[in-house]
Amino acid sequence: MNVDKILAISGKPGLYELKIQTRTGFVAESLLDGKKVTVGLRNNVSLLSEISMYSVSGEKPLSEVMRSIAKKENEGPALSPKSDNAELLSYFGEVFPDFDQDRVYPSDIKKVLSWYNILQAKGMVSKEEPVAAEAPKAEEAAVVEEKPVKAKKAKTEETAEAPKPKAKTKKKE
Repeated sequence: MNVDKILAISGKPGLYELKIQTRTGFVAESLLDGKKVTVGLRNNVSLLSEISMYSVSGEKPLSEVMRSIAKKENEGPALSPKSDNAELLSYFGEVFPDFDQDRVYPSDIKKVLSWYNILQAKGMVSKEEPVAAEAPKAEEAAVVEEKPVKAKKAKTEETAEAPKPKAKTKKKE
């Protein structure tokens, strides 16, 4: 499940897919109805890949919680978020037994189930872990970090050996 470009925008229902970043914000497409909206930098926007849920042992990324829902439901739709709170808590306890019941509220569970159902309807949920996709990114990041370091060393050696001559200015007559 790849939620790197999926957004939750406060004040707007549903989820959005990031399409284009602009100088003043970005353009996102609604996963509910396909309409494109422009979002300014002042709006409160959260990437789903950055959201975690409280557990007794720490925090668990939302993508892992959704993956466990997909495993339980065999990639089918989850429990309706409109169910009563007791049913939501027992269902979420089956899916994520380690969740912190003091800090995870029924409203949070409703939101997670709603988001899962939106992603499931679009075919964006998976019970497999994305292992192969993460390994090349780590290697690419290491390569990118090495290039600027070499370039900086080369520049400092050149400048230490031979200083650049100053540009001559012409006097006006």
